[in-house]
Amino acid sequence: MCYTVPVMITVILKKGKEKSVLRRHPWVLSGAVERVVGHGEPGEIVRVADRGGNLLATGFYNPISPIPVRLFSWHRESVEDNFWEKALQTAISLRVFPTLPDKTNACRLVFSESDFMPGLIVDRYNDHLIMQCLNPGIARLKNRIAHHLMEILSPRGIYEKSDSDILKLEGLSPHCGILAGVTPPETIAIQENGYEFFVNPISGHKTGFYLDQRDNRWITALYAQGRTVLDAFSYTGGFSVYTAGHSAASLTRIDASHEALSLGEKNLAANFPAPPPSENIRGNVFQVLRKFRDAGRQFDMIILDPPRLAPTRSHQNRASRGYKDINLLAMKLLRPGGILSTFSCSGGIDAATFERIVSWAAIDAKREIQILRRLFQGPDHPVRVAFPEGSYLKGLLCRVL
Repeated sequence: MCYTVPVMITVILKKGKEKSVLRRHPWVLSGAVERVVGHGEPGEIVRVADRGGNLLATGFYNPISPIPVRLFSWHRESVEDNFWEKALQTAISLRVFPTLPDKTNACRLVFSESDFMPGLIVDRYNDHLIMQCLNPGIARLKNRIAHHLMEILSPRGIYEKSDSDILKLEGLSPHCGILAGVTPPETIAIQENGYEFFVNPISGHKTGFYLDQRDNRWITALYAQGRTVLDAFSYTGGFSVYTAGHSAASLTRIDASHEALSLGEKNLAANFPAPPPSENIRGNVFQVLRKFRDAGRQFDMIILDPPRLAPTRSHQNRASRGYKDINLLAMKLLRPGGILSTFSCSGGIDAATFERIVSWAAIDAKREIQILRRLFQGPDHPVRVAFPEGSYLKGLLCRVL
């Protein structure tokens, strides 16, 4: 049995616009479409053909979106009935053993286009799964996907948390609720590299925790021994727990959310009977760092993990100014020989651009920096060579002289 794509619903590309499809890039932009044969509703599965009528690929159609087709198969024939089950099995098999360290029970199981399932995010938190459906096509399949996940992994429950700003571009409204099994508790206890964290998947950012920073937390903490640490945009204290575990002398945590700071305090207490001396500051990080600068405060290590400032390239200029400002401030607050661990999760800022922004900040701050490591998202967030946009998280671990 097959999902049969109606012959009449075919997206015909303009001359020359088939090149990216042949390279297996999963996005067909609106400017590449010459015409649509038939009437495709948002979320329908359609075929893509070149101007000569040669079938190239299959994907989800959404005429409302700036990306009207998101491809998931490059076979010339119909998509097999068990396509989604096979795709889920493949994605999960890549996470279970090769990418997860010991004493870790939280990871990303499905990473959208990078796992040939555009718009689908599935994160595992202990024995609960949190799922995001970010386009109409995958939203139509969510119950089927949840059924397959229950069969494969037997979690206690699968909760949908589709509340991203991306939904507006896709013509979708936010939707949250239980898909299978039981609703997750307010906080889920997870383990990551032996540390314990409490995660709030329902009201927390994204799906509740920044799983993509797991390896970077460990690497950054290797330099924390004996240092006074400033954890800016600390959220629920992931970097703070790791640096405390590597004998940081003290912790200063800044975040705009009182709830996040409170949960971060709970995470520190869960791991250390006597954590390092710590200070929690609720406020705007940019403003707080300026106050620190004016007061002459200094630190030995600063971690900058801001929220996404440039979701697309159209926001790049404004975001570049923000990244430069925050890194310049941090460099001025570091003692000579201090460590700066700085990140961008903005899809509109690539790694080369981010490194250039940090270098500009160093020039204006009159500081010399040495890059010790270039940092990226963890292996449970794989990047397809044909889809470099999947490499969204980039970071630099620097010594500031």
